[in-house]
Amino acid sequence: MFVPAIKGSGTEEQQKKWLPLAYKMQIIGCYAQTELGHGSNVQGLETTATFDPQTDEFIIHSPTLTSSKWWPGGLGKIATHAIVYARLITEGKDHGVHGFIVQLRSLEDHSPLPDITVGDIGMKFGNGAYNTMDNGVLRFDHVRIPRDQMLMRVSQVTREGKYVQSNIPRQILYGTMVFVRQSIVADASSALSRAVCIATRYSAVRRQFGSQNGGHEIQVLDYKTQQSRLFPLLASGYAFRFVGEWLKWLYTDVTQKLQAGDFSTLPEVHACTAGLKSLTTSATADGIEECRKLCGGHGYLCSSGLPELFAVYVPACTYEGDNTVLLLQVARVLLKTISQLGSGKPPVGTIAYMGRIEHLMNCRSKVQQANDWLNPSAVLEAFEARAARMAVSCAKNVSEFANKEEGFTELSADLVEAAVAHCQLIVVSKFIEKLQQDITGRGVRQQLEALCAIYSLHLLHKHQGDFLSTNYITPKQASLANDQLRSLYTQIRPNAIALVDAFNYTDHFLGSVLGRYDGNVYPKLYEEAWKDPLNDSVVPDGFHEYIRPLLKQQLLTARL
Repeated sequence: MFVPAIKGSGTEEQQKKWLPLAYKMQIIGCYAQTELGHGSNVQGLETTATFDPQTDEFIIHSPTLTSSKWWPGGLGKIATHAIVYARLITEGKDHGVHGFIVQLRSLEDHSPLPDITVGDIGMKFGNGAYNTMDNGVLRFDHVRIPRDQMLMRVSQVTREGKYVQSNIPRQILYGTMVFVRQSIVADASSALSRAVCIATRYSAVRRQFGSQNGGHEIQVLDYKTQQSRLFPLLASGYAFRFVGEWLKWLYTDVTQKLQAGDFSTLPEVHACTAGLKSLTTSATADGIEECRKLCGGHGYLCSSGLPELFAVYVPACTYEGDNTVLLLQVARVLLKTISQLGSGKPPVGTIAYMGRIEHLMNCRSKVQQANDWLNPSAVLEAFEARAARMAVSCAKNVSEFANKEEGFTELSADLVEAAVAHCQLIVVSKFIEKLQQDITGRGVRQQLEALCAIYSLHLLHKHQGDFLSTNYITPKQASLANDQLRSLYTQIRPNAIALVDAFNYTDHFLGSVLGRYDGNVYPKLYEEAWKDPLNDSVVPDGFHEYIRPLLKQQLLTARL
């Protein structure tokens, strides 16, 4: 985030000065925003940057314990510089949070500079995981920096101490967020598909029950209970891959528009990327844990690769925006969009479906038999109608409050559900759009169509209460969707291994004895067990001191 922050918020002069130093590793930067007392509420940050016109400097200060910077990666031991977010104060007036480039450590001996306290915050969740990252704590005691180290692309402070806003909208900063969040969605696809690859391969190797007359037991992968938990995750891995590719295109499109001075789509893009970050990271964290459970007791072993994968991934649900807070941001955009319907300003991008609100509020599903749910149009309209009706219902309920913010707070749980419905619609629609492109390879399209249907119908089944309560489908149509879903599991089963092999992960990358490409699971499990340091000795440490006397005492008592 250090480099993207300078590129997004720094002037041309600042970029020319600082970016080459960072690229050449002549300085090592980190991004110091989160504090001990504030994370999601950025406007509540307490660190101050007070301008001193006598010296043309900013005074960076941590006025309270809770103003300590807390969590920035690379801060604890490595970083020499930081982008520090602090409250800008000039002429006694607080102008809100701005970014400042601050040197933290000497470039000669790496010791902290005077009046700076910096260190590591300690061990974190998991055995290894993020404990290799030096997340840090940072405090300032009236540290002075030159005025030109304030990031001044959007706003500046003059030599006389006047605060000046440039003609560049603050929304320009959204570009950096879009970049970061699209990479997070791509990471979600990678992490989930790794877990699914391990669980699918192991489920094909593992056999339990069903043996008759000395025959083979049944492969765990053949049980519908296993398929109904695993195959939706397999479909999600592909779905997140495709929506991640689309977000990469979206970032390029937004960047080009920003350079041309077009900021019209930024609010919608911000909401879209915030929502997808929340949706995909939550689903991936839950999915990795589900894959561990799908591997039974062996999945709990570190050698399965799944505990470490979960521990490494789960922080994604919190960093770069708490997932619930991000969904509430999406909900605000949905409410604003609904309030502007009929104003002559049509919704754009992923909210464009709201432009057909009258139809979506009144239409009903035309599905009559199970395979009707294989029609992408039928599925897409179902998700559009659900999202639109849930958002409109929330908007109506909020409007009944005299104070709209009180209404928003009171109905926040409902608003989160409406935002989830909107984000799931985005993923479904982008999966369907992917199928409309040229797809090479024999039978590939057929398998992707099946995965798209599994992803969509699993969500419909999981959230059928939404679809039923909004009166878009009937209980009979919900039952037909579940019938089709079971049929799809049977259809995808013969190609399940090929579909995870297509991720092209090496055994070394997976780091799992359960997910080996050659299926040689049990010998490797046995071999891995003997590598444990506890097996370096036959008699455990402390036996003669503690265990042997206890055993002797028991023997003595037994003789008596």
